[in-house]
Amino acid sequence: MKHTSDLSAPRAIAARPTPRIAALAVALIATLLAGTLTATPARADTARWTVAAAFAPGAPRAEVIHDKAAGSISLAVSRGGRTVLAPSTLGIRTEGADLTGGLRFLSRSDRTDVEQYTTTVGKQVRRLAIFREARFRFAGAGGARVDLVVRAARDGIAYRYELPGDHGSVLGEASAFTVPPDSTAWLANHRRDYENPYVQTTAAAADDREYLAPALFDVDGTYLMIAESNLDGRYSGGSLVHDGTGTYRVKLWDQNVLVDGPLATPWRVMVVGDLGTIATSTLVDDLAPPSRISDTSWIRPGQVLWTWLAGGRAAGQSLTKQMGYVDYAAQRGWPYVAVDAGWYFDPQQWDVTDPNWRTTSWMPELVRYARERNVGIVVWIHYRDLDTPQERSEWLPTLHEWGVKGVKIDFMDSESQERLRWYDEILPATAANQLLVNFHGSNVPKGIHRVWPHVMTMEGVHGAEKSSLTTSHITALPFTRNVVGSMDYTPMGFHRNRPTSDAHELGLSVVFESGLQDLAGTPESYEARPEAVRFLEQVPTVWDETRLLAGRPADSAVFARRSGERWFLGGSSAGAARTLDIPLNLPAGPWLVELITDGEGGLVRSQRVMRAGDTLPVDVVADGGFAGLACRWQPKITTCDRP
Repeated sequence: MKHTSDLSAPRAIAARPTPRIAALAVALIATLLAGTLTATPARADTARWTVAAAFAPGAPRAEVIHDKAAGSISLAVSRGGRTVLAPSTLGIRTEGADLTGGLRFLSRSDRTDVEQYTTTVGKQVRRLAIFREARFRFAGAGGARVDLVVRAARDGIAYRYELPGDHGSVLGEASAFTVPPDSTAWLANHRRDYENPYVQTTAAAADDREYLAPALFDVDGTYLMIAESNLDGRYSGGSLVHDGTGTYRVKLWDQNVLVDGPLATPWRVMVVGDLGTIATSTLVDDLAPPSRISDTSWIRPGQVLWTWLAGGRAAGQSLTKQMGYVDYAAQRGWPYVAVDAGWYFDPQQWDVTDPNWRTTSWMPELVRYARERNVGIVVWIHYRDLDTPQERSEWLPTLHEWGVKGVKIDFMDSESQERLRWYDEILPATAANQLLVNFHGSNVPKGIHRVWPHVMTMEGVHGAEKSSLTTSHITALPFTRNVVGSMDYTPMGFHRNRPTSDAHELGLSVVFESGLQDLAGTPESYEARPEAVRFLEQVPTVWDETRLLAGRPADSAVFARRSGERWFLGGSSAGAARTLDIPLNLPAGPWLVELITDGEGGLVRSQRVMRAGDTLPVDVVADGGFAGLACRWQPKITTCDRP
């Protein structure tokens, strides 16, 4: 829902502003910015216009540049007077017109957009988005029209193309991002399921190849993350192709994107600011359309006991084994158990060629057993069993009738327009059957959490299922992949070979955000770590507020996330043992801080009373980390734990 909001509200919105304050805020924006966004002085053959966010000191500024002779347009971004993105080409090519050159400027209009909304998952469930939007209208050869729409926010810049007429199919974009060449870069090679590790390099030294978005750059202390928002079946997914100089050009998955009538492309997003701004940004969601689900009362995030990493199908694709997992989840207070691949492919259980095979499945009995213990069941299902309208009409109502709470859909492996149109069909169908969704073998969230709030998480990550994990990759994820939305990394595989220490692994339950947090350990591995069990019984998966306390990509990440009045702490590090000196950036006052760290005999818990603003020193082992809790301290307070 769009409406006015209080512009003086803090980063995490704890209460809805009054209508009077909200109205005053928007009036102030309009008044103060009415005369500030005009064209800047330029040579006669060049026009330049700026777009800047409202009431956001230190926010980035966009500059749109029109070369009148060539008729080309480009966009640059600066922050604090320093260039973050050098002038970078813009434009789009269609069957009907080449709108990358020969463009004539027609007009510009501006507006302020203030939106307040809530989400079911994420870094903070209450959101306030304030945009300054400028629309630049251009005409090409033969009068073909294209509008460049630029939005400036506290945490970044975004743009998209709007084609008001019928131009036919899109053949490609000229969109590019020219980053200062010596900027440090964290990039992942392109892969159709987004499951490649992030590697540190520089903008110019990166190989000349295709990369995934999000991509992160450190431009002389200001960070730039390139991403995408509002992608659906009207368009095609995009990747970044490096040309060897620090310029990354947008490559569409499809060479011919089918368009019938007017078009608004996805947003090309640049999150810009200090590292805390990057880590806590909700810009990708803010740019997406409002929710298409009016009643979200049935949507409940939470922890999931997921035992696949204990041995695949052998881990428990039987009623007896799954009942045991349900019992354990119930003991821990975890709301879900996930039953992965194989539960409906076992020929010893039934003949899946029989159209009535579902009547012989043990899944309804498991669901009933779990319901009696206040545990919900999430089931894995292959994309190929949901890729036709008939299959969806058979599968989804059946699962709903059984009482299944969610589906983990796997192996889409594409961002083609055809596959994105499948997403457009499966999303309303799962919502209509009140099924939570976890997409695996998928792309990454691009505003999907706002539009479809029953999407709890998506894979799209080089996660714990991989055997080639490094802690440098793990500590890059909070500043890259996880920025754009919930990430099903599947932590807590204590029983597996892994690069992380036990305390590091436990800290990932806070460092990594995921609406459904699939806990990948076994009951035996948890019971061997009582301090981990004690923490995991309490840590939520949805947050009222998120703060980055310390870190740098591929080195370390320390987060504080608030749920109610308690702050959960999580830290991860890469490399040698050391002491992490962490600013305790919490609200003013005394705090009881409880930490779980690696000790000689396993995980150990310690306590200390501190004041906000103090430095919290935490000793971590090699590739180590920690988990913790902070609560308001009073003389009678002895622990932050709750039953």
